[in-house]
Amino acid sequence: MQERTAGIDLASEEHRLVVVDADGRDREERRVVHSEEGIATLVRRLVALNVVRVAIEQPNGVVVDRLLDAGIAVVAVHPNQLASPRDRYRTGGGKSDGFDAYVLANQLRAQLDAFWPGARRIFADIDSPIGLAFLERYPSPADARNLGAKRLAGFLARNGYSGRRSTDELLERLRSAPQGRAGEAELEARRAIVLALVAALKPLVEQTKLLTSQIAGAVHAHHDGPTFLSLFRDRKSVVTAAELLAEIGDTRARHPSSASLEALAGQAPVAVQSGKKKVACFRWACNKNLRDAVSVLADSSRHHNPWANNIYQQARARGHDHPHAIRILGRAWLRIIWRLWQDQTTYDPARHGSLNRLLTAEG
Repeated sequence: MQERTAGIDLASEEHRLVVVDADGRDREERRVVHSEEGIATLVRRLVALNVVRVAIEQPNGVVVDRLLDAGIAVVAVHPNQLASPRDRYRTGGGKSDGFDAYVLANQLRAQLDAFWPGARRIFADIDSPIGLAFLERYPSPADARNLGAKRLAGFLARNGYSGRRSTDELLERLRSAPQGRAGEAELEARRAIVLALVAALKPLVEQTKLLTSQIAGAVHAHHDGPTFLSLFRDRKSVVTAAELLAEIGDTRARHPSSASLEALAGQAPVAVQSGKKKVACFRWACNKNLRDAVSVLADSSRHHNPWANNIYQQARARGHDHPHAIRILGRAWLRIIWRLWQDQTTYDPARHGSLNRLLTAEG
């Protein structure tokens, strides 16, 4: 059997695998869930296909450990060398944490991905109060060796866990994740790093929580607040709602039509003409804060609003990349926002004609 090579695009929940023959032709493509079973299946498949080396973005971590254990050579490739776009890189950040907290949280996630992925998965947000409390009590797999349903239930009760997951579900998340292979010295070093990052993050998270509460109070008190708050399903999105309100303002005469709002937010293309040739180009000159806020709204809405998802999927089907598709959806949202803003009313899915026509067509 001829030797083959492969590339793996790593992500937090799912990895993408591409295997090519010696002549460069695609042999196989698949997606692999980031779990112990998923990674084991991935390695078995690579061995069965006689893959001798794998290109990957990072030189360490659970996946790399499994590949090396199977005798497969790993070639680390710097991300800047990869030209293909990645959909998982959002157009605008959905979190409102300060930059320091954002960086520290990413460092914490990277540490957990490297030696204890289960702790990264057990709660939705690792930098939430419950997530940080868990890591403070169980900063390494060794600390959680005797953690069972009864002890986890006690921990959740003491820390006021208000999530909808049962104790058994949380334990399954913890145990089904890939198992780290760190040696004793590495384990102790990473444990110390996790504790240090948790200690640094806790006051920042508390400060962010306080500021978010103050922002929420200001938005709810503003006469246009209900309009922008109604656009979001998640109560945590109050900061993005506030940013939309702050950047759009409350002077209706400033935007006599939605077109000026679309241009201000950088969601509408700009026409560039040279001779007889006229093309639509990305609009660089715009309100960057407003553009980011609209992008957050568009990107979050496509996951729960069928109308928004339909616009996004149609744009992707026409060959547009993720950022372009988000701008197309953002422009559609701005037309709705402008109308609601002018009428001083709130978004009601039951009165959204395009959404309801889509739902009716889908049965």
